[in-house]
Amino acid sequence: MQILFLSNWYPYPPSNGSKLRIYNLLRALAQHHDVTLLTFADQQDIGSEKPTLSKLCREIQVVPRKSFSPSSWRARRGFLSKAPRSVVDTFSSDMEQRIRQTLNARNYDVVIASQEGTAGYSYCFQGITAIFEEVEIGVPYERFAYATSAWQRFRYGLTWIKHRRYLAYLLRDFQACTVVSTREQNLLTKVTPDHQAIEVIPNCIDLADYGGVKGPPQWNHLIFTGSFRYFANYEGMTWFLQDIFPRIQARVPDVQLTITGDHAGLPLPAVNNVILTGFVDDVRPLIASASISLVPLRVGGGTRLKILEAMALGTPVVTTSKGAEGLDVEPGKHLLIADTPSAFAEAIILLLSESRLRQQVVDNAYQLVCQKYDCAAVMPQFLSLIDRVATG
Repeated sequence: MQILFLSNWYPYPPSNGSKLRIYNLLRALAQHHDVTLLTFADQQDIGSEKPTLSKLCREIQVVPRKSFSPSSWRARRGFLSKAPRSVVDTFSSDMEQRIRQTLNARNYDVVIASQEGTAGYSYCFQGITAIFEEVEIGVPYERFAYATSAWQRFRYGLTWIKHRRYLAYLLRDFQACTVVSTREQNLLTKVTPDHQAIEVIPNCIDLADYGGVKGPPQWNHLIFTGSFRYFANYEGMTWFLQDIFPRIQARVPDVQLTITGDHAGLPLPAVNNVILTGFVDDVRPLIASASISLVPLRVGGGTRLKILEAMALGTPVVTTSKGAEGLDVEPGKHLLIADTPSAFAEAIILLLSESRLRQQVVDNAYQLVCQKYDCAAVMPQFLSLIDRVATG
């Protein structure tokens, strides 16, 4: 089939969860279909990455991606729009034009719009079979549901109402959509009861990409991977550094923490033995060499590819119930889960001190990824969805 794939992220190198998911989807599609990629890009210069993607796609077109600026005039105008302010502010006339030109140049069997950032252009491909890939609804819902003040409930309540109405409006243009977990599926079903074609396609990784990755062991070394431009990452690490890390340092004075990813210039609590690397092209060796991978998230939706990557690299994970949400894991078997500062600190200290438990968790986690979260197990579900929608 001829497939037009619209991406909100330039997917190579796959340096965050969204890019990694998209890259794996493209690899699966390329084995069976003819794919054209039309993508936003957050990096300035696209050079050496293109040959890698060119092996998967017959054509690649790149459009500069505009970051959301809440104080811009377009964002302010968004208060009066039916669409979320972020959608109004980041609208790209260049992307709209490219979509129309691409569709006029060739007949496509299916359009796949990855995430809300490209699904918002669905008016450009009405009448063509389309799939909304990775609908995410958990973050705006949770900000409203767990608001702690009257002002927050009002502010986030309005955002939630606008967001769910916008999603319901968009989904009318799609024959099917995907989510990454049953929780997102259940929530989306409640919000859009008229749209029943909601398929769970879990996040996954290609284990072959991790088998040969090694790093020099760094004992008592913790790692967190993730950009602070995603609010949940920043909030989680602020909580960890302020309320958890000092407890660990009191018991393990030489413990160190590495934080990778774009830190967006945001302030963090002042503590010792913390290394901020900034953006790293390939975080796998750093994860593989660390003693423990941290996922101290308390808000957000979806499933955490950073957990699956750590499991594939033989690094045990300590996370929260929210961080593990959407993954078919057993606490104490595949990873350790803790939701209070004292319990989180104790879980880390336990893994640092108990080598036997650590190895059991590592072995069990790797088997879980092999069975349920390897691309070989997940991608056939996605390809089957494409075939059903295209022939339906």
